[in-house]
Formats: sequence, C-alpha cells, structure tokens
Amino acid sequence: MPKEVLRRPAPRGSSPREAIAEGVASSAGVVTSAALIMVAVFSIFLTLPLIELKILGIGMSAAVLIDATVVRGVLLPAALSLLGERAWRLRRGGIRSPRPRAAPVTAPTGPAR
Repeated sequence: MPKEVLRRPAPRGSSPREAIAEGVASSAGVVTSAALIMVAVFSIFLTLPLIELKILGIGMSAAVLIDATVVRGVLLPAALSLLGERAWRLRRGGIRSPRPRAAPVTAPTGPAR
C-alpha cells in the first residue's frame, strides 16, 4: 500500500487522518487478497520433502502475514497519522540520492584496423 494510495483523498479537502482512513479502507481488500494468495503458495512448500524448502515456506508465510497485518494495517497508518501533513512534504524537500553521471565518451586515438 504505497503512500500515494493513502494520499488520493487529500486533494478533496480531507484531513490527513481522513485520507489515511479512506486509503486503508480502499486498499484493504487488495492487500488481504494478495497476502492470502502468497501465504497459500508458500504453504505448498511444506509438502515438499526437502527441509530447507519447508523452512523457507514457513518463513515466507509468516513474513507475508506479518507484513499484511501488522505493518500495513497498523504501523504504516499510525506513522502517517502521527506525521500528518509532514508525511507528504518529506518527499519534496527530503534527501535525494545523487544521480550517477555518465562517463564522457572519447573518440579512439589509435590507428584504424
């Protein structure tokens, strides 16, 4: 659930908390459905004979469940509501990563072959 999904109601004059609540409500079905599908896929790993794949299946299933419930359902909305308007202003004036510069192109100096 990216920040832009939560920001959509803001231009209509909503407060940041109302925008967050509406954004979470509008994206909850998609996030939950995707999480359930991923948990089902990773749970299939438990039927495989290799112990490493079973461990991978348990770990990935737990990680997806924690992400879908705790992180996207509790922590992200709470952090954004605490930040208020600053949550969206950080992106505009925040720290930017330096752009890589291309190396200058030089013409070959040697004899043509």
